[in-house]
Amino acid sequence: MSDLAKKALNIGDLRQMAKRRLTKSLFDFCDKGSEDQIAMRDNRAALDSIKIMPRTPRDVSQRDPAITLFGKKHDLPLLIGPTGPAGFVWYRGETALARAAARANIPFTLASTSNTAMEQVIENGGGTQWFQLYVWRNPEAAFVTVQRALDAGFRALVVTVDSPVYNNREVDVRNGLVFPPRVTPKAMVDGLLHPRWLFGTAGRYFLSEGRLPAFTNIHIPDEETEEATGYVSASSGSFLNRNASLDWDYVTRLREMWPRTLLIKGILHPDDAVAAVKHGADGIFVSNHAGNVNDTAITPWDALPAIVEAVGGKTKIIADSGVRRGSDILKGLALGADAIAIGRATLYGVGAAGEAGARRALDILDAEIRRTMAVMGVTDVAAITRDHIRLPSELPISGTQQQ
Repeated sequence: MSDLAKKALNIGDLRQMAKRRLTKSLFDFCDKGSEDQIAMRDNRAALDSIKIMPRTPRDVSQRDPAITLFGKKHDLPLLIGPTGPAGFVWYRGETALARAAARANIPFTLASTSNTAMEQVIENGGGTQWFQLYVWRNPEAAFVTVQRALDAGFRALVVTVDSPVYNNREVDVRNGLVFPPRVTPKAMVDGLLHPRWLFGTAGRYFLSEGRLPAFTNIHIPDEETEEATGYVSASSGSFLNRNASLDWDYVTRLREMWPRTLLIKGILHPDDAVAAVKHGADGIFVSNHAGNVNDTAITPWDALPAIVEAVGGKTKIIADSGVRRGSDILKGLALGADAIAIGRATLYGVGAAGEAGARRALDILDAEIRRTMAVMGVTDVAAITRDHIRLPSELPISGTQQQ
């Protein structure tokens, strides 16, 4: 085993490695949620409470975790979801994540709050790439970003709809963390206490670009022409006010503009899932934003059954939030999701060791998925059904004798 494989046996180990390397404020930004962290804890509690019902004995000597998603075969039933801080935790961390995803043959989603130009990530990252969109203060400016993503070659557009206002991340306020980043006395002290990040990440940006990263994939309108041509820097951070007027009519406009795969992220109610299908979405993310927005929201794992009943078969369902083990991924498939998105798992990896760390995170999940498939008694993830899990409210198994 490589040295990294010896040090990181699970995602929790990568988390600890990232914690040691990153500044406190940056690690907390990656690791914590909003307000009292209730939703984050609930996500884990919901997954932990789901128990796997193995079927044995079975011949599981040959196991295939591959899936087909939007007409393309991928080697694992998961994808990397959007994580904005990737380029802050590692120099060009977005590209590192994209390369790791390409190696694993799974999709990678570039966050609109990333700081590496989307064209560079497409060119240098390779693989299947999606682009995630927030709609900011000026909703028309978002169409410039969408057109740019279309021209760059992203295969899917992921529109996040669960964040009409800024989330109340009190931990960031206490840490004095602001985005876009600014050099403050508190940030300088934090950086000096974490020299590997200071010189290996922040220092490389200063040497190559003369500044800290900016949000190069968010377009802002010129004050005179109102045409969205600039990018968001520290001086234009007020533009990042979320747009509280986003509605289904706006989604319809995006659908008309975007000819490729369109996904709506942040669905928790079955009626909203039905509306997404009605307005042309090819897929939805059942997600509570990993506990980053609504601290008392229902977990996606509790929401999935009703959503699957409402729209199952009519659109692709991707679920996320709180995934740390390969068994979590298979539980989500058993609840009816077509694929599972991970965020913090690979973010910890890239924060710990760049592309090698992200690869290690995916290798860990790959091994755990295959091992759990074996003990479940399945050789193909498509064969995983609701009968393979039990929820806390359900009685012990009852069924027919099978020879």
